[in-house]
Amino acid sequence: MLGEGVNPPYLPYLCAMIELPIPTDDLVAAFQIEGELASQGARGRIVRLGPVVDEILKRHDYPEPVANLLGEACALAALVGASLKFEGRLIVQAQGDGPVAYVVADYDTSGSLRGYCRFDAEKLAAVSGGLVRPGARTLLGDGVFIMTVDPATGKDRYQGVTSIEGETLALCAEQYFAQSEQVPTKVRLAVAELQDGEGSHWRAGGAVIQNIAADQARGDTAEGWERAQALFATLGDDELVDPNVPPETLLYRLFHEDGVRMFEPKPLAAFCRCSDDRVWGMLKAFSPEERADMVEDDGQIRVTCEYCSRRFEIAPGELEDADT
Repeated sequence: MLGEGVNPPYLPYLCAMIELPIPTDDLVAAFQIEGELASQGARGRIVRLGPVVDEILKRHDYPEPVANLLGEACALAALVGASLKFEGRLIVQAQGDGPVAYVVADYDTSGSLRGYCRFDAEKLAAVSGGLVRPGARTLLGDGVFIMTVDPATGKDRYQGVTSIEGETLALCAEQYFAQSEQVPTKVRLAVAELQDGEGSHWRAGGAVIQNIAADQARGDTAEGWERAQALFATLGDDELVDPNVPPETLLYRLFHEDGVRMFEPKPLAAFCRCSDDRVWGMLKAFSPEERADMVEDDGQIRVTCEYCSRRFEIAPGELEDADT
C-alpha cells in the first residue's frame, strides 16, 4: 500500500540539499531510502502533526492516556491513508471491552483529519493507577483493530480486521499489515503535550517503513530490509514530536549513510464533515414519534457532533414542515 502514489508528479529532493522552505508541521510525506543495498529493501512515509492534532485533541477534555491514544490513531490514519491512489477515506478504528470503548481516526485524501474516543472515566482511573500512560492493550482490552478503505467513487468498502495485540497502536498496525496485507511493516508513533510561553500544545508524529518485495530487477531484498529495520529502530519518540527537528532532518539522521530522499509533502488539516444538511438528513430518517422523544424541555432538538463537539439546534416544527 505504501508504495503507491510515490511516482511523479511528486518531485523528489535530497534531504541534505534542501534549499526551498519546507513545512515542518501538519504534513505527511513519502520517502525512499537510497543506496545500492538499502533501496532494495524498504520505503516509507513520515507524518508530523502540530496545530492539527492539538485542535482535534482539545475539542474534548480527554484525560492524558486517552488523548495519547487518539493522537496515535490520527498519526497512523495519515501515514496509511496518504498512500491511497484514489479519492476516498482511510479509517483507523480500535474497539474493545476496556476503559476505552473505541478510538477512531478518519483521514480523507484531501488531507483532512478528524478523530474521536469514547471512554469510561471510572474504568480509566482504575487502570491508570501507578501508570503514567497505559498503552492501547490496557485501555482497549480484548477487542479488534480495524482499517477501512472507503473509496469516494461509490465502489465497495474494503475492511481488514485483526485482534488487538501489544501496548501500542503501532504494534496493532504491524500485526494488521502482516496478517491482512502480508507486507512486513515497522511503525513508530509518538504523542506529547509540550509547554511553551503560550501554554501547552499537543504534538504527534509517526513513521512507517515497509519491505519492498523481491522481483527480477531488484533481486533478493532481505538484506536491505534488515538494514532498514536496524536503522529505523534507532528512531526516538522525542525526535518524532520535536518541533525543532524538521522531517527531512530526521530522515537524514536515520538514513544518511545510505542516502534518503523525501517526496513532496502533503499538507494536513483538522476538518469535520458534520453539517446542517447531514444532521437534518439523519433526523428525517426517524419517525415523528421518535423525534418527539428527542425534544428537550425548551422545545428544541439538539445534536452534538462526536468528532468536533459542534452543537446543532433544530425546531421540531421545521422537520415536520419538511416531511409534508
